[in-house]
Amino acid sequence: MTRLHHLALGTADVERLAAFYREQLELQEVQRHHHESGALRSVWLDLGGSWLMIEQCDEPGSWVDERGAGLFLLALRVAPAQLAALTERLRAHGHPIEARTEYTAYLRDPDGNRVGLSHYPESSA
Repeated sequence: MTRLHHLALGTADVERLAAFYREQLELQEVQRHHHESGALRSVWLDLGGSWLMIEQCDEPGSWVDERGAGLFLLALRVAPAQLAALTERLRAHGHPIEARTEYTAYLRDPDGNRVGLSHYPESSA
């Protein structure tokens, strides 16, 4: 059986992007890796059996409005009862919801990556 091992997001500011996923989306930090110089190279976060690896890079990201070539959305599972409080906290911290469906709220992380908070196909907590 093949399952997801990890997703990796490149960023110029590993700490800032990792802090968003830790503090706003409540992902638990698993590991940190450093360059030989001591500078932070990556932070790994738990996705419930897989990892989100925030990796240092110097290239700018690309903005995807809805769908595009390659990975265009990181959708995280949330309980239906959590969604309203989570989206309000995100809004209060400067991360407004830019679109909604019946089951999913869409927003941007600090680098502009599109993130979905979804409880599809669940209908109650």
